[in-house]
Amino acid sequence: MSPAKAKKATSENVNLTPYYDVIVSPVITEKATNGSQFNQVTFRVHKDATKPVIRSAVEKLFNVKVTAVNTHNRQGKTKIFRGRRGTRSDVKYAVVTLAEGSKIDITTGL
Repeated sequence: MSPAKAKKATSENVNLTPYYDVIVSPVITEKATNGSQFNQVTFRVHKDATKPVIRSAVEKLFNVKVTAVNTHNRQGKTKIFRGRRGTRSDVKYAVVTLAEGSKIDITTGL
């Protein structure tokens, strides 16, 4: 028996990014909704996601054109509740700027 040949990596047989795992949830706050005036949408994303991965995930999932992606990490705070000390988890946010004419309705979901 001859050894099996390895398949050549192409876009048809390789799933490079599980896009649903990149975007955790949309952020619905007053500050995030004010960004809609400037055609921006804010998402909570996976902590290891990079800007190119976030861009491709938003473009594939929502069928829109992305012009810019800005990210920032929020470090978890230490809080005391009823005498017990706890720590909030670290979160990474992505502010995605969409091209003119593109729009995402985050209230309907995926």
